[in-house]
Amino acid sequence: MIIPPTTAWTVPTDGSFARDRVSSEPPGDAPGKKAARRALRDQVGQLDDLQRRLYAEDRYAVLLVFQAMDAAGKDSTIRAVFTGVNPSAFQVTSFKQPSKNELDQDFLWRTTRALPQRGRIGVFNRSYYEEVLVVRVHPEYLGAQKLPPDVMPDDLSELWTQRYESIVDHERHLARNGTVVLKFWLNVSREEQKRRFLRRLDIPEKNWKFNAGDVDERRYWNEYMAAYEDALRHTSKPWAPWYAIPADDKRFMRLTVAQIVVDTLEKMGLRYPEVDDTERARFEEMRRRLLAEQP
Repeated sequence: MIIPPTTAWTVPTDGSFARDRVSSEPPGDAPGKKAARRALRDQVGQLDDLQRRLYAEDRYAVLLVFQAMDAAGKDSTIRAVFTGVNPSAFQVTSFKQPSKNELDQDFLWRTTRALPQRGRIGVFNRSYYEEVLVVRVHPEYLGAQKLPPDVMPDDLSELWTQRYESIVDHERHLARNGTVVLKFWLNVSREEQKRRFLRRLDIPEKNWKFNAGDVDERRYWNEYMAAYEDALRHTSKPWAPWYAIPADDKRFMRLTVAQIVVDTLEKMGLRYPEVDDTERARFEEMRRRLLAEQP
């Protein structure tokens, strides 16, 4: 079975990313359904072991950011990749429409509160990137943010540039303090999104997923694609890379995400803490006491 190297999906960190150079479909030599399913099980098993070491070592945190158009498969990918991982060291936060309290803070505030602690894996289902994606496509949302006139540029392109800079600085700060940041754009095509919306309408068990507003947003597809391209181009950095994952085939998408996470954790050299001589001698004393106990 051939699985492309994870570097195949890495967004360049030199600002040269172009959306028309990446495909929403898996490569022709991608594994078939059964092989992909087996490979994912293997990756999840490795992830479980690595996550235990991450938790025990208690030095690093891992933040995984998922962004995508509706029906790209964010929820199912998170569920498939992390089912079986110890829930005590794993957390998922989904960011919906901001609350009034959140709108009264700077745009990074609500996600900063949900950052993972050392030893934990945190997943953001949507994130602060919404501020340069959906808000860029719908700049009318800026009204609710009540930005002061002296910081609100007349040219909105300058505002997005400022927010890219804030995001890059924020992620660099996280990396400098031991948080490993990986960002996944699940790249679904407009045609595949349409097929998935129709399945939500046709299959009763999927009706609950359907939202008429998602169909309305398809009118802005080109605007969203331009926003994604600019966001990835400006914010894919060595300390917080983006990965453009083909999302038209969910099995391949899930396997690729799992592989990237596993490869990253393996390169971190995670180890269980070692016991020093003093503590080991104490262990031996505890062993003697336990063995000497009467039934």
